[in-house]
Amino acid sequence: MASIYLDHNGTCPPRPQAVAAMVEVLSQPGNPSSVHAQGREARRRVEVARRQLAALLSLPPATLVFTGGGTEANALALASAGDRPLITSAIEHASVLEAAPAALRCPVTADGVVDLAALEAALAGAGRPAFLSLMAVNNETGVIQPVAEVAALARRFGALFHCDASQAVGRLAWDWGAIAPDYLTVSAHKIGGPQGVGALAARDGAPLAPLLRGGGQERRRRAGTENVAGIVGFGAAAAACDVEAFSHLAALRDGLEACLRAAAPGLVVAGAGAARVANTSCLVTPGWRGETQVMALDLAGFAVSSGSACSSGKVAASHVLAAMGLGPDLAGAAIRVSLGWSTTAAEVERFATTWISLHARRAPAPVAQQDLSPQDRQSVISQTARQQ
Repeated sequence: MASIYLDHNGTCPPRPQAVAAMVEVLSQPGNPSSVHAQGREARRRVEVARRQLAALLSLPPATLVFTGGGTEANALALASAGDRPLITSAIEHASVLEAAPAALRCPVTADGVVDLAALEAALAGAGRPAFLSLMAVNNETGVIQPVAEVAALARRFGALFHCDASQAVGRLAWDWGAIAPDYLTVSAHKIGGPQGVGALAARDGAPLAPLLRGGGQERRRRAGTENVAGIVGFGAAAAACDVEAFSHLAALRDGLEACLRAAAPGLVVAGAGAARVANTSCLVTPGWRGETQVMALDLAGFAVSSGSACSSGKVAASHVLAAMGLGPDLAGAAIRVSLGWSTTAAEVERFATTWISLHARRAPAPVAQQDLSPQDRQSVISQTARQQ
């Protein structure tokens, strides 16, 4: 059986446009800092990619600093906080939480949305202008954070605001120029570009303390020869993003959730009461460990995750679900199914059939469980899709 990939929040399959652009660049020499013809061509390609990404973000190209990934972009932003008090949320990615272990962590609601009242109190109680880091979309639940309101709060209290938008860019039709965070993190492989490339957008005038020194690259904001092929692939992926097409995945996701809930009434969809990006389902099944599900599904030919891809090798309950109020047993019983640009309805239907079969095998079916035939499952998914 061919493998079906449903872990787009971990990393998206590379888009054909990105692969083609990278292959073309890899066949050509040229350091972007060199003044000869090949160097000038490499520089041109980097700047084209910068403009492509800037267009997706609705930001000036000059604000973008290319990095070695989203984690480095987050670290670059946090290193620029200086001596400001650090504030973040309890559901941030490990690249933020571990880079700022002393930060005040604001709570979230049971639906996984940052508590704006608590955040306002934290900003007011900091005693001086703080540095705030908050993600736009949670990588495990897909819950969308109230970024515009957070940005307005930060401005009111004179705080610098960093937003990790790795899971939002290319998925939400947001004008980041209008929202105006001071710093914005983007990761290439979350939109179908290559791994190992990211960017930090830094507002003109926002302090920026380089992590890497020793060269004039990226306007002296990030030293080191640019990864030309990676950056070009990043730009091509950004140009290929279609937010409207991505939004149509909500119909497949909702149909999948309806189908699984009908077959397993005890199943909980974390964050279902909040606004979510169109592609993400965090499925919590009491009594069925997440890593057990991931292994069983892997053997059946499906790639899903039990949480953040950066910590998928750890046997630990999700800190995101724990922050949402789920106890250790439930927080450790979740899998994340994340769809993307390459996902088809047939793949979702096959996943639903396989998951229900595995679930039925692990324990006797409860009395309330509905025994759906494969035709019924396809009907539930299709009917839900048509209603969106």
